[in-house]
Amino acid sequence: MAKPRVLAFIDWYAPGYKAGGPVRSMLNLVEHLRDRVDFHIVTRNTDYTEDTPFPGIGPDRWTTLPGGEKVWYASKAGQGRRAWKRILREGPWDAIYINGLYSWTYNILPLWLTKARKTRRVVAVRGMLAAGAMRQGTSKKLLFLSLARTLDLYRGVRFQATNAEEARDIKTYINRYAEVVTVPNLPGKAPEGTRPIVKEKGSALLVSVARIAPEKNTLFALERLKDVQGPVRFHLYGPVYDEGYWAKCRAVIAALPAHVQVEHKGPVSPGEVAGILAAHHLLFMPSAGENFGHAILEALLAGRPLLISDRTPWRGLEADEAGWDLPLDRPEAFSRAIDRVVAMDQAAYDRWAAGAFRRGGRYLSDPTLVEASFKLFQG
Repeated sequence: MAKPRVLAFIDWYAPGYKAGGPVRSMLNLVEHLRDRVDFHIVTRNTDYTEDTPFPGIGPDRWTTLPGGEKVWYASKAGQGRRAWKRILREGPWDAIYINGLYSWTYNILPLWLTKARKTRRVVAVRGMLAAGAMRQGTSKKLLFLSLARTLDLYRGVRFQATNAEEARDIKTYINRYAEVVTVPNLPGKAPEGTRPIVKEKGSALLVSVARIAPEKNTLFALERLKDVQGPVRFHLYGPVYDEGYWAKCRAVIAALPAHVQVEHKGPVSPGEVAGILAAHHLLFMPSAGENFGHAILEALLAGRPLLISDRTPWRGLEADEAGWDLPLDRPEAFSRAIDRVVAMDQAAYDRWAAGAFRRGGRYLSDPTLVEASFKLFQG
């Protein structure tokens, strides 16, 4: 049987990585399904927040990556209606896969150009309707969604939600009659095992792997550190999304007590993340909302406990001795959880590290995830 041909549109793709979760989600999907699906991916020839094209990659033509997927790296001048029409004529395509909602070039235009086609169209919301995301630019987003309903932009579209909450968001903001399929994001390759780390009682190394942005709640995380009693170091890995927001973060960092040290390490490639997580005791990412959280799963698989908000699919962590998922309206609870980690000796910490690894392993062992992703593109 011939592989289904899927044409995907996404603002950023490998070798880019600074856009974070959406890129990781698409990469993992391709990794698991490349033997069953013929992926053609249309994307920019620059990384997130960058203007310099990827070196060694010719723009505005198909490039076959080592994994087998074909990628069209569009230049700034070579993207848009005319180019997309030409690519669409290269079909037949069995499915059009749109990653995101608000990008004119890579979300809205491909949907508009395929309105009259009978091809299966799938939109992955990628967390863009979550409460935290909707608090940023609320008026513009609501206006766009209202206009999209008026223009019937999403008629006949199948939506991918990664959890029940995101499915409810789609029904609420887009159309209560929309076809929604809940398909959790696929993980990356399974690690060989948890990595040991020395844990001395009385100190802790904390890490965040996320862009510096309001929806990631970086400022909230930093503010929680002022009440931590024990000595901690907090390393921030990820690009700065908003310089004004980062200025507020820097002001909080400057006012922290002497026993709390914070460093911004900048963006890192996906291949570096596992090693970075393994070199710290706790992933501290109290984001305003995540539809999945690839760094969260990677931390669990590295055997590192989590301190996150209760606005992600990763719940019930404390019962598993895998970390804490706390409500954002109890800020003092985050500080106390950090103090608990600081107070742990090696034996206590190792117990929680093992709990984190078990929790991550349960997700990896789910045999239904890959099949559900494959069915996403079927009629």
